[in-house]
Amino acid sequence: MPNNQERVVYLNGKILPESQAKISFRDRGFMFGDAVYDTTRTFGGKIFRISEHLDRFLNSLKYMRIEPNITKNEWENLTMQVLKQNLHLLKSNDDFWVSQRVSRGDGVNLTTIIECYPLPLKERAKYYKHGIPIITPSTRRIPPESISPRAKVHNNINLIQAEFEAKATNSDSLPILLDTNGNLSEGPGANLFIVKKGTLITPKKQRILEGISREVTIELARKLSLNFSEDDIDLFDVYTANEAFVTSTSFCIVPISSFNGNTIGEGEIPGKITKKLQNAYSELVGIDFVQQYLSNL
Repeated sequence: MPNNQERVVYLNGKILPESQAKISFRDRGFMFGDAVYDTTRTFGGKIFRISEHLDRFLNSLKYMRIEPNITKNEWENLTMQVLKQNLHLLKSNDDFWVSQRVSRGDGVNLTTIIECYPLPLKERAKYYKHGIPIITPSTRRIPPESISPRAKVHNNINLIQAEFEAKATNSDSLPILLDTNGNLSEGPGANLFIVKKGTLITPKKQRILEGISREVTIELARKLSLNFSEDDIDLFDVYTANEAFVTSTSFCIVPISSFNGNTIGEGEIPGKITKKLQNAYSELVGIDFVQQYLSNL
């Protein structure tokens, strides 16, 4: 008998309870990280920017030479079906991550997955009150000369090692990796912004995964007539910045409190420009995402 208190997942053409969703141990996504994924989130149970996320997902599949023969419209319809069948499990004021995944399967038959997972609102609420501390680990971001960071693939061991190293220094921290030229790049699912002398600056897109939340933040900055540039950012730049924040699907915009133990600016959380962008982001998505997190403290 179906358990309507269990999330369901799309797996290879069927929507199943998660406990019944099985893949082979020979799946290349499991064995080699030979897979692609993308993740958006809901706001008030409504999915955000699915078209942009699917465009990135399909570009990543093309880069990886994986062809699932599912159109963008089909991906969107299937995603909405899975979300709809899971919405009754959302608690008041909660939201989901919503992900699509395709692995090369056994090399003949692909594995296709669409899933929902609750956002870690309680675990991350403190960052909106106190800011998030950032550590730059010794692990460097894999250079684009090796593999493009612009494809969202399962093989994230570079970022995972960086996260372990950062959390060994500060268990609350998020890593932002340096690239092989000594410039700051990105963290696990997170893009960096700093504010310096009134200008909003973020690393160049060629050496990072272009986050959808990063794109939204740039759009909002332009609408707010903020000075903005994409440029190299090194540790000197961030240590002397007036404000800093990261963007991501789940965080949206979260202020940075410190970088390798150095307080950002005057320690104001959030800074004036960060707060202005947070407010504009909340207005765009239709809920106050900062308060959504803070209500879990």
